[in-house]
Amino acid sequence: MRPRTFDLNLLRTLVTIADTGTVTDAAQRLAYTQSTVSMQLHRLEASLGVTLHERQGRRLRFTPEGERLLGHARRLLTLNDEAWGDMQERQVTGDLSLGIPEDYASLLPSVFSYFHQLYPAVRLQVHCGTSDDLVRRVREDELDLALATRQRHSPGGEVVRREPLVWAVGLHQQPSLQDPLPLALYSPGADVFREVAERALQAAGRDWRPAYSSQSMAGLAPLVTAGLAVVVVTRNMLTDELRALDESSGLPPLPSIELALHRAPRRPTAPAARLYELIREQLAPDAALD
Repeated sequence: MRPRTFDLNLLRTLVTIADTGTVTDAAQRLAYTQSTVSMQLHRLEASLGVTLHERQGRRLRFTPEGERLLGHARRLLTLNDEAWGDMQERQVTGDLSLGIPEDYASLLPSVFSYFHQLYPAVRLQVHCGTSDDLVRRVREDELDLALATRQRHSPGGEVVRREPLVWAVGLHQQPSLQDPLPLALYSPGADVFREVAERALQAAGRDWRPAYSSQSMAGLAPLVTAGLAVVVVTRNMLTDELRALDESSGLPPLPSIELALHRAPRRPTAPAARLYELIREQLAPDAALD
């Protein structure tokens, strides 16, 4: 009989669930969907033929078998990460600049941590801004890389992820959904979300009014949480204080947006090339950092 081999991606998901306590938090840390995290946990159980977890409300409790595997998983992942670090070109040095809208920064914490482990001598600078401005700065060679929403008037870059858009309101309070619909909008030019919302409402014959505008979700969230406006976000941007509206709300469906990775027109530096590949791997559907 051939020896069996663990899928380290599944073990990393198991450890992340243990560290965060919930599937929701694990999905956010890994930049997965909740369904992907649940699917990977069930795949691991199916491959072993044992039950590793039990539900306790929103949280998970590991069975004795799950606790035993968790210890093995931590040791295997530690060895894996040490091996990767040892085999990578740790002599890579230099400065590296990445542009990213503030609302997408939560997609990349594991990338930043992993990149620093591999290349501790690289000095990484992260710049937040609007998608349009970041793409312009990459094209003008002011930034090495930028992760941005692909705009209708600003194509280019490599699409690395598609995110569905949803209408969202406060978890406990929401405004009237009658016309004119109060909207919390990104400032003009901040991102394509505003344009998408306006087009969808116009096509549906709905009237709306701007209740608030900001360059980022951090500025819009307080008004939405207070129940004074509706906002358009990606599912990844939903927080514990927001909830997505479904078809019963009467609001028109929204399309997905594309996240594109841009790099400067010059030949990429070694740090830029490596970070580019790590971001591609992390944001690809059902991918993970090994």
